[in-house]
Amino acid sequence: MKSTTPVPVAPASGDRRHTSSIRSRRAHALPFAAVAAGSVLSLVLAACGSSSSSTPASGSGGAKAGAALTVADVAPFSGPDAALGPTYLATCYGATHAIDAYGGVLGHKLTCKSVDTRGEPADAVPAVNQLFASTPNLALVIGCTSDEAASVVPIINSHKTNMFCMTGQSEFDHVHFPYFYRLVPPDLEEAYAMVVIAKNLGYKRVALAFGNDIGSQTFVQPAIGAIKKAGMTLATSQTLALNGSTFRTEAEAIIQSHPQAILTEALGTADPTLFAEIKQLNHGKTIPIIATSAAISPPFYKAAASAMGAGTLASNFHADNLVTETSGPAYPPFKAALLSQQGHVPGTVGNFTTYLSAPGGVHLYDGINLAALAMLMSKSTVPSVYGPDIIKIGDGVPGATVCYSFAQCAAALKSGKSIRYEGPGGPTAFDSYHDSTGIFQTDTYSPSGAVNVVGNISAAQLRAVQP
Repeated sequence: MKSTTPVPVAPASGDRRHTSSIRSRRAHALPFAAVAAGSVLSLVLAACGSSSSSTPASGSGGAKAGAALTVADVAPFSGPDAALGPTYLATCYGATHAIDAYGGVLGHKLTCKSVDTRGEPADAVPAVNQLFASTPNLALVIGCTSDEAASVVPIINSHKTNMFCMTGQSEFDHVHFPYFYRLVPPDLEEAYAMVVIAKNLGYKRVALAFGNDIGSQTFVQPAIGAIKKAGMTLATSQTLALNGSTFRTEAEAIIQSHPQAILTEALGTADPTLFAEIKQLNHGKTIPIIATSAAISPPFYKAAASAMGAGTLASNFHADNLVTETSGPAYPPFKAALLSQQGHVPGTVGNFTTYLSAPGGVHLYDGINLAALAMLMSKSTVPSVYGPDIIKIGDGVPGATVCYSFAQCAAALKSGKSIRYEGPGGPTAFDSYHDSTGIFQTDTYSPSGAVNVVGNISAAQLRAVQP
């Protein structure tokens, strides 16, 4: 989901939300339904059988007075995608610290818990089962990336626990899970955004280099279709084994195909190793890179800058990212909340301020605030009770007071006002699948690792390359 304060960018014209005209709701429902059904019938039964009291107290009757509520970060903390877990944990630490500083939720403080999925469904399922077997007062799950979401979302949903997931799998556009919420777009739309960036930069011939993990592979076919629709040429498509130590064969194939740019997502050491070997084999010349939003993270920058040189990376790198508010009333409390935890979050590396631009940093902060405010509004910590108020608070009702932080919104609720929360991720517009996703911007890095916003990608541009 991944510097100095990002350069402020003016909001895109009009409402910065996806409209139905650019939401690609393709016929993936049946394959995903089969996965979901299999998970519910077998994986969830395993969860239920692991402990007779595996359902947390908050899901079956509410937390006891004064007990801490747990926010679980279900994501990779080890393996090739290990940077994702700490990114989301930084958000959790920041958001819950701000909530607790205001007094918590209904007399409860919030605490964060790491659940390492290792980026593999086979590891994620027992990890989530153990989470429910061992964690009383589990109030919210965040994370659940594309690596494991298809396997764990049905389990979390069966335990009636609300979740804000960072998966981009477009199948979640079609299968309704009552406890599933998402503030990030399907991967296919992010693939379109990458192609738009390449087109805007004038590239006619591009290569693909994506990791062999589930999350990265979901970009490949949408990107191929968008490249064709845009009138561009696909030079080559290479798959990178994330546990590989060298990619000379793939690097040579890319060089020989003569692309003007490489569209890529291969987390861990894969992308930096590929970049270094391309530069070595290409007589010191670097091929420009267009990456997904996952590359906007301190670990990626640190590894890629080491492999290529900070100046070379800065002059040859672009990434799509969701449009976020980097000025205005929502940004200062968000910035203060995250930076208050600098040096306190296990597993975080590099320039901590980059988390202010990381997709997980922004949108999971909003998700945690929405959930905590919904608890206040419903006067309940039970997910099945407070869940519906997430949408009421996010989308608002006519005449609602707009507020921009947990403290401000909580005060408005206390005074009897109806509210509409708008955080740094911008306004929400949840659909019937609990999706609310914004449009994209284009980011670059400075040689020091600062994230710079250099443009916005409009809905019309996304539609123009959609197959």
